[in-house]
Amino acid sequence: MNYQDAVKAYYSDPRPEILKDVIGKLVDQMSLKEKIYMLSGHIGLQMQKDLITTGRNYNVHALAGGGCKRLGIPPILFTDGPRGVVMCNSTCMPSAVMRASSFDPEVEYEVGKVIADEAIAQGANLFAGICINLLRNPRWGRSQESYGEDPFVLGEFGKALTTSVQEEGMIACVKHFALNSMEDLRFYVDVHIDDKSLYEVYLPHFKKCVDAGAECIMGAYNRYEEIHCCENKKLLTDILRKEWGFDGFVMSDFVWGVYDAEHSIRAGLDLEMMFTIKYSERNIRKCIEKGFINEEHLNERVSNIIRSLIRKQPTIKERDMSVVGSAHSRGVALKAAEKGMVLLENNGILPLDKDASIVVCGPYADVANTGDHGSSRVFDKKIVTPYQGLKNHFKNVVLAGCTENKNPKKDPLPVDNSVAYQSNGDVAVICVGFNYKGEGEYFVNTSYKLSEKPKDGGGDRLTLRLADEEIELIKGLKKAGKKTIVCLYSGSAILCDEWKEYADAIIMYYYGGCEGGTALANLLSGDKNFSGKIPFTVAQKEEDYPEFKYIGDKPYVIDYGYYHGYSKLDKENKKAAYPFGYGLSYTDFELNDISFKDQGDAFEAKVKVRNIGDRDGAQVVQVYLGSENKEIDRPVKLLKGFKRVELKAKEEKEISININKDELKFYDEGRWVLDKRYKAYVGTDCEDASKRVFSLDM
Repeated sequence: MNYQDAVKAYYSDPRPEILKDVIGKLVDQMSLKEKIYMLSGHIGLQMQKDLITTGRNYNVHALAGGGCKRLGIPPILFTDGPRGVVMCNSTCMPSAVMRASSFDPEVEYEVGKVIADEAIAQGANLFAGICINLLRNPRWGRSQESYGEDPFVLGEFGKALTTSVQEEGMIACVKHFALNSMEDLRFYVDVHIDDKSLYEVYLPHFKKCVDAGAECIMGAYNRYEEIHCCENKKLLTDILRKEWGFDGFVMSDFVWGVYDAEHSIRAGLDLEMMFTIKYSERNIRKCIEKGFINEEHLNERVSNIIRSLIRKQPTIKERDMSVVGSAHSRGVALKAAEKGMVLLENNGILPLDKDASIVVCGPYADVANTGDHGSSRVFDKKIVTPYQGLKNHFKNVVLAGCTENKNPKKDPLPVDNSVAYQSNGDVAVICVGFNYKGEGEYFVNTSYKLSEKPKDGGGDRLTLRLADEEIELIKGLKKAGKKTIVCLYSGSAILCDEWKEYADAIIMYYYGGCEGGTALANLLSGDKNFSGKIPFTVAQKEEDYPEFKYIGDKPYVIDYGYYHGYSKLDKENKKAAYPFGYGLSYTDFELNDISFKDQGDAFEAKVKVRNIGDRDGAQVVQVYLGSENKEIDRPVKLLKGFKRVELKAKEEKEISININKDELKFYDEGRWVLDKRYKAYVGTDCEDASKRVFSLDM
């Protein structure tokens, strides 16, 4: 029996026992050498060719791992994410955190369809862009790759992307398992955490993706309780497989994820990527000879990979290259940007008249700043910058203080503030914040001394504030008599207190993807209405966030506590500068006739939402639950349901939000428990929800 025979046998009778039988027959035919070959990446030669032909050496083409040519077993063909397909010149989607700001998993589902199309057209069968690590502190450099601070949002968006990609026959890889919320010290940090915090805060979103059918999990670089995640039996076997029933395969994070072949194989790591280093034939044979592992361990690892290939890969339908960068793909990117961009402040300046006289300035006014330049970088050649988008939409637009880029470059433009102050124009759109030099994936830490952090090296953010020259630009433009609209490039929170009074409007632009500039123009003009909500907390001061460090002993030990973000502020009775779930619109809404009905295994929340303004718009209704058990430490409230609703001017709709009671359980010494009474909070952001409180009995 070869691979094609196994596929035919299973799809003619797709029962679990048939799948187990055909996998066993394939594995029984494989030599020890073939089994070992199945367990690692084999892309060195391809990377050398790509570097010569394209000047790029990472993921220009799909990255191969495993496979058995003699039996026809295909390799894993990997493409990275999550801003889109990293291969070639694919469509650059808005950053994941921006997409989460839509609070619309249906849009994420559409994004997944585009990603699957473009990945399949370019030869991949696995997408490793479902990043659901929790934003514990906004200094985290890779916050832009994930969906914010809340486990419920992380789970809902991770599930949507997983489901969408896998419906097309792709294997979805969810990462990085687990506790990966620091970048500079990612190879050295040793996270200590109690089981309650682990299960309730850092793992539920991973389980939600596993329950949605994710076929692949990627281990993390960091340690958990002194053991590297890619050789951590508690994570990879006890929790993932035994408790959750995961039967796909686990791959390592790339290159530096595996430290010891024996430990990783015994712990449950199936595939070492992206090179064969620790899972070499020599190393594994030596482990077998010494009795550290046996061939049954290899059979299990190989079987896990083959199982996922048989379940998914035969269902892939071919796409041609015309889908890559197509009008449809860019349309989905535009929709995601329009729904995800967040209006934080508006003193009445917005929306702008079509004949407004606009000055666009700042270091990112006409720069293709789409985010991190690490493994998630998408090489889209058609990036619409803020200047280009506004110029295409409004009559009177000038670029001031910097030179127009006919082909926008990656680096920020040098800005002459004095020129910007003197420019003609009543309204200044100021593009400031961060780029890949200030936050993102961090490679320097593979070699640098832990007592140093190079400037402009990316990684974790050194500050949550704008640069001094950017603050000076905002203040100077306001003093020059211009109305100021500040567009913030960032993967998470920026503290605004020292310049906020000089801004007439503040917008979270994030990293807007290939159509970010178009989305900005549509929103500023009022052709579209702002509806995004921040999926993180903007605190009053940096000290309101949990502990965070860039340097330390090797390994650096840190305790991840039970509280972060809005749950921490609630616990400490502190106000946020901008609360979790916050975002403004050009219209206003009312929530009325709120009720809860016990349906046995769930609560149904019903809410009437009315648009009381003169513009069409969308609102996100958020439902938080908090236990009334005073004897045990519980969060004041946690998000457990949300729904985005589109409303015409003056229109009212009744919406329903179902909250599964399993979502309300707490982890207590190895078991999940419901408390007897809960409070429900309903609103349009975390703080607004505290105005509407209801009691629920279990």
